[in-house]
Amino acid sequence: QVQLVESGGGLVQAGGSLRLSCAAAGRTFTTYAMRWFRQAPGKEREFVASIDWGSSRTNYADAVKGRFTISSDNTNNMTYLQMNSLKLEDTAVYYCSAVTYGADVHWGQGTQVTVSP
Repeated sequence: QVQLVESGGGLVQAGGSLRLSCAAAGRTFTTYAMRWFRQAPGKEREFVASIDWGSSRTNYADAVKGRFTISSDNTNNMTYLQMNSLKLEDTAVYYCSAVTYGADVHWGQGTQVTVSP
């Protein structure tokens, strides 16, 4: 099992920045990639960004490209999501997930990001 805890969410004005953190514990050596998802009220959970722990290859949803940056500190089992130029539509609960080599997916509890006008 891989346990994930997100932090760093909060209230920010449009145009501002936030940095989300995801701390992984447990069988982290089985982790292949880390991903961030988000879910806005009344909407389905959607992919935001991913990073492969081995190659550091990243991938982003079109809605956040150029504004968000995903990074990882494998030594400390941390993954980050730097969010700049935040928009009202970025308001959501943000979830960190770990994908293992065995294709298992583990989720954190989520952290709320609210962007105000």
